[in-house]
Amino acid sequence: MRSSRVEELITIGALARASGLTASALRFYGDCGLLVPAEVDSVTGYRYYTRSQCERAVLIRRLRGIELSLEAITEVLAGDPSRAERLLDAHVAELARRADAAARVAAQVKRALGAGRGIAVPAADLARAIGQVGTAAAIDDTVPVLTGVLVEADSTALTLTATDRYRLSTRTLAPLRDGGEEWSVVVEAATLAALRPWLDSIEEVVLAPSDSGIAFVCGEIEHRCDGIEQPFPDYRAVLDGLPPVQTRMLVARAALLELLETADDTVVCTIDPSGLGVSSTATDALSPAVAAGSADATSCAMDGSNLAVAAAATETRPPTGVAGSADAIARATDQSGLAAAGIITVTRLPAVVTGGPMELAFRSEVLRSAVASALGPDLMFDLAAADQPVVVRSATDGDLTTLVMPTFVPSKENHTR
Repeated sequence: MRSSRVEELITIGALARASGLTASALRFYGDCGLLVPAEVDSVTGYRYYTRSQCERAVLIRRLRGIELSLEAITEVLAGDPSRAERLLDAHVAELARRADAAARVAAQVKRALGAGRGIAVPAADLARAIGQVGTAAAIDDTVPVLTGVLVEADSTALTLTATDRYRLSTRTLAPLRDGGEEWSVVVEAATLAALRPWLDSIEEVVLAPSDSGIAFVCGEIEHRCDGIEQPFPDYRAVLDGLPPVQTRMLVARAALLELLETADDTVVCTIDPSGLGVSSTATDALSPAVAAGSADATSCAMDGSNLAVAAAATETRPPTGVAGSADAIARATDQSGLAAAGIITVTRLPAVVTGGPMELAFRSEVLRSAVASALGPDLMFDLAAADQPVVVRSATDGDLTTLVMPTFVPSKENHTR
């Protein structure tokens, strides 16, 4: 039987409508002791509540909306304001931590979903590759795409290529894992160069195409580089269109580089059965006719076993750190031309040469750059003709190919003063 206070009570349905909780939720909170009915009809089992309980029901709904536990809600509503404030602050801090964690997970999942198009490579190797290839990019932005580096990815390699139309360098990197889809983007060489310090500080980086360029990702860190919206020259057609190789030379990179570091403007390479002779001369040491045509060139002569490098100096000396020391370095002086005039001397380096005789000249700066940026201890030179581009190749786990244009070779009759 209902009590005489029935006029002061409201039904569970009325409380549900007033509080925003369902009747079943009110029964749940009643059964767990959080919102006990003011009265339960002993015959019908109907639950009745006072109007003051509506405010408590609303607080329960709001606190459950921020995922506060039943135990914590009980303490918050227990009547100690200081305790309630501390509990709420702690809970909000935990929610913020979880939200940050959720954001990180979401970002990682999004990157993972896009990783099907990404490729992972050793970060330090990529930093070096950017430095090696980027030097071939144009500085003048008359043709914007030539200031960039073409970045290509497929399932087998990451390839970086740059050219200023006079030089061309292309470098491949082996991926750490099977690559994803094929894609390519051109990015400014200077923009890539700015990433090198960061790349040197991490172990692995994933490259993936983005809406505007390339994303470089390591863990939670992501750098985005805008692409250049202009077609990159078909460098593969250039390489494929080169004439057949007539002469090939394999030489120690360190020994050749040390000689080129002190070479003058012009380096001339003469290849014949006697060896590879490399001589250099300053343009002001040449006759006007030679100087006009051969400024900034380097000369090398090759045979089946030796590379000879000649520099403008009064005496030659073996470069330090070369395998075989001084005994392994054959020294020879060209008996004609500049050497006969006392302008140059010739230094020989061990080399493996196949093919016929050939003579080429290079700008010292260009040849030195190609040698300095190479990989590993050995260099391979593929030569087709004196007036054709020379392919300089090197490799470790990836490979680097540089196309170097030769320049004017001074005629022997003009070698004397």
